[in-house]
Amino acid sequence: MRIRLDIRYDGMPFHGWAAQPGLPTVQGALQSALAVIFRQPVDLTVAGRTDAGVHATGQVAHFTAPESADCVVPPESLVPRLGAVLRAVLSGNLTSPLEDSPLAYPPGAADALVVTAATAVPESFDARFSALARHYVYRIVDDVAARNPLTRNWCWWYPTPLDPDAMNAGATVLLGEHDFAAFCKPREGATTIRTLQQLETRRIAPGTLEIRVRADAFCHSMVRSLVGALTEVGRAKRDTAWLAGALAAKVRVPEIPVAPALGLTLTQVDYPQTAAELLARQQTTRSRRDCGCQPEDS
Repeated sequence: MRIRLDIRYDGMPFHGWAAQPGLPTVQGALQSALAVIFRQPVDLTVAGRTDAGVHATGQVAHFTAPESADCVVPPESLVPRLGAVLRAVLSGNLTSPLEDSPLAYPPGAADALVVTAATAVPESFDARFSALARHYVYRIVDDVAARNPLTRNWCWWYPTPLDPDAMNAGATVLLGEHDFAAFCKPREGATTIRTLQQLETRRIAPGTLEIRVRADAFCHSMVRSLVGALTEVGRAKRDTAWLAGALAAKVRVPEIPVAPALGLTLTQVDYPQTAAELLARQQTTRSRRDCGCQPEDS
């Protein structure tokens, strides 16, 4: 049985999504909890691998329940059971079969990660390859009067006021399919071609901006680099022509700042509706990656 997990987390206690030996990660914690439940290792495939400090309210992952598992857990009862085991793992009170001793998670980690749904899905569902688009939101506070210490880990306290109209004007040159190498940290063997479907800045409250970003996929640090570049335009240090020139360079541009991780949240992942459409999308995405046209998400 293939099971989809819908996941939310505060990224601050974790060293990103991807499991790393000896480090507290979202994937590591979830796989440890699943190993306790199914009494053997379980591999998770995720829609988008988030960096350290990046949050998620709409992350998606899937796994295939082991056929030889001693313990069979129906999807409808997996959420409460996984929640209890996950809290024990994150609190350091339970050691999974994958570890010799409990991994030390930071204080508060037990309340920073939750699985909100577990659903049986067709075998054609792949959290990564079947995805049509990923949605991110980046929040910036650009007025000291709007700074709230209670939400400081979910937004970038920017030192000067920003002009959202200028930022939106600049964003127009970045929309569509391009080589976004200027906005990505290079990875050997991976291309940086992406289709950017939305890049929109709006002021949602006095002193608070929200940047919405949507694409078929993202390369490493792409969203945070896009945000960093737009802030340069928003504070009138750069202009639209600079953004166009950076995009045309097709190499990493060191003048583009990378926005801090804490302001970024993965909010949604889009998928086709039917099993046939899921399979078709998965095959299309895999073929693109095999030919080097679309590297891994991050």
